[in-house]
Amino acid sequence: MTTIDAKELDYTKLNDLVRKTEGDIEITNCLGQRFIADGQSGRTIAIQGIPGNALGAYLNGADIVVNGNAQDAVGDTMNDGSIVIHGNIGDAAGYAMRGGTIYVKGDAGYRAGIHMKAYKEKVPALVIGGGAGSFLGEYQAGGIIIVLGLTEKKIVGNFPGTGMHGGKMILRSDCKDVRFNPGVKAVPATKEDLEAVSAYLKEYCRLFDYDYATLLDADFTIVTPDSSNPYKQMYVAN
Repeated sequence: MTTIDAKELDYTKLNDLVRKTEGDIEITNCLGQRFIADGQSGRTIAIQGIPGNALGAYLNGADIVVNGNAQDAVGDTMNDGSIVIHGNIGDAAGYAMRGGTIYVKGDAGYRAGIHMKAYKEKVPALVIGGGAGSFLGEYQAGGIIIVLGLTEKKIVGNFPGTGMHGGKMILRSDCKDVRFNPGVKAVPATKEDLEAVSAYLKEYCRLFDYDYATLLDADFTIVTPDSSNPYKQMYVAN
């Protein structure tokens, strides 16, 4: 693995080095450089520090591990691969992601999973270990969003699923105090619902050293669209 010290590099110079360096890479002293690993495939990129916006945008098969927090738009429009964040993330994580997985040990900001989509065998997944901000899964068209509520932050802010018309969310809570958008259906998750996402739950536990049995010892809620056309009521007169 080749080490790149980012301390004296702006984002353009750092990304140029990343593209020119073959094989696996470790980036040290990262502090806010944007667009790291955009479009990369076929290798591992480890980051020590805090990458800036759009980490792993258009990712196409590479594996990114961040030993710290990350800023906004992690995995923007990513196509394949994985991003593992050993900390918290900012807003709009997984924006329009269409494949691959994002695992976050801690909390996420607003609009995580916005415009997430799926196509044929590609089913993206976003797993958040802590809580998520308001408008989780806004306009979600496919894929899986899992929020585990393992930190002190409320599991989700207001109006999750606004405009949601595909995919599903699994929230580790009874969600009695959550203000859902009227266009979604939120019901207790069944054993079968949890079995369908068990691979993601087990991987979260493996990555962040959490006990699987303890994780399952809680109420879960599954959130799905209540209509295939969530905007119909906006344009059809009664």
